[in-house]
Amino acid sequence: MPSEHGHSQAEVETRIGAPAGRGYLRDMIYGAIDGAVTTFAIVAGVAGAGLSTGIIIALGLANLLADGFSMAAGNYSGTKAESDDIRRLASVERRHLAQNPTGERREIREILRLKGLSGDVLEAATDQICADSEAAVTLMLTDEYGLAPVEPHPMRAALATFGAFIVAGSVPLAPFVLGLTDAFALAAGMTLCVFFAIGAGKSLWSETPWWRSGLETLAIGGVAAGVAYGVGSLFAH
Repeated sequence: MPSEHGHSQAEVETRIGAPAGRGYLRDMIYGAIDGAVTTFAIVAGVAGAGLSTGIIIALGLANLLADGFSMAAGNYSGTKAESDDIRRLASVERRHLAQNPTGERREIREILRLKGLSGDVLEAATDQICADSEAAVTLMLTDEYGLAPVEPHPMRAALATFGAFIVAGSVPLAPFVLGLTDAFALAAGMTLCVFFAIGAGKSLWSETPWWRSGLETLAIGGVAAGVAYGVGSLFAH
């Protein structure tokens, strides 16, 4: 697991004052699994139809670039929409604070009460937050709307997805590009290894043992690859 953080005053101020945000683990896993599955689907379909290695490579590369870019563009648009929504809601709360400060104070007080504050401490904390409009907006975004306090970065999310897609999606094509014997069998085995590696890698961010996380992702990816192979085998007839 990633190293634990420190708790000195300086470390606490730095970490809490500039939170890292959600990170890009989800974007990379999403891109890697989809890259491996969709490229293997191309390989299974074309190989099942008995077409040449050159066609497999050409269609596989086309899938890597086109589908990888499509996924990155989709992730960019979705993440940007999420970021735009955060900014819109922040603007709404700023307007509410200016137009109806009593109502907003009531909401902030209720949020703090649910966090365990009471009595004079609750009233003082409410007054303190209401005096800082940006602190009030941040509190409302996190506790009223359930949003992260740090805006996501659409371009970084898109690049993380695209990079993971290209890397993982290249694996099923590698045996054909290298001209290896039994390329399809190797592609299938290497694709399954990619799924296990993705699962084992993401265990670094969880308390699940690496082998269990690897087997879980292998099972999910294996089913998807099996469906791709089944569809591809139809073309053999």
